[in-house]
Amino acid sequence: MKMTSLDRILLLITAILASYQVAVGIDGFTAFPIIAYTISFGVLLVAGLLLFILGFDVLDSPIVVIISTIIPLSLATGLVWQHLASFRTSYLVFAIIGFLAIGITRSLSMPGKLPTIILAIVHGIAGMTIFLLPIIISIQGQTKPLFSLVGIGGALIGIGGLLLSFLKTGRPILSREIILRVFPGLLLLTTICFVVGFKFG
Repeated sequence: MKMTSLDRILLLITAILASYQVAVGIDGFTAFPIIAYTISFGVLLVAGLLLFILGFDVLDSPIVVIISTIIPLSLATGLVWQHLASFRTSYLVFAIIGFLAIGITRSLSMPGKLPTIILAIVHGIAGMTIFLLPIIISIQGQTKPLFSLVGIGGALIGIGGLLLSFLKTGRPILSREIILRVFPGLLLLTTICFVVGFKFG
């Protein structure tokens, strides 16, 4: 599917917002969350630029599934490290094992549903963490209400990641045309939610 001018504009804005978040939007945090958020938004920046330059063909690369896992895992780990101190080590272990499991099952030819199951579990846990944690702590008054937008962004990026991942596995939830049509807008909306949530939350 050919990328339209509107798609490229949306992706360019996404890349600009992600670069802002890397450069300015995560100041004031402790070392580990800064590293985790920098990795997450750095990958988002690179993904937006690659799509802008190379078009949707870049999504055909087999590494897309692995790369699309870095963003939610890094972001979720940063949030847990910052707001759930008692779960820091256990969640970091989950993130590392989850990433390695997806990398191994996608790099090697494995029959059956194991790669899809692992993918769904890892993306599901990371996505639910990013979705629920900011909303819960904003409701509890630990952060400003707008921090809940990070949770909404987490839900959106989880949807986008699953759509791409299942597209790559050959078991798409929606048709390729529909996924590619909505993906640039979904990516931009996700990034806006993250930037606004971190800035004003």
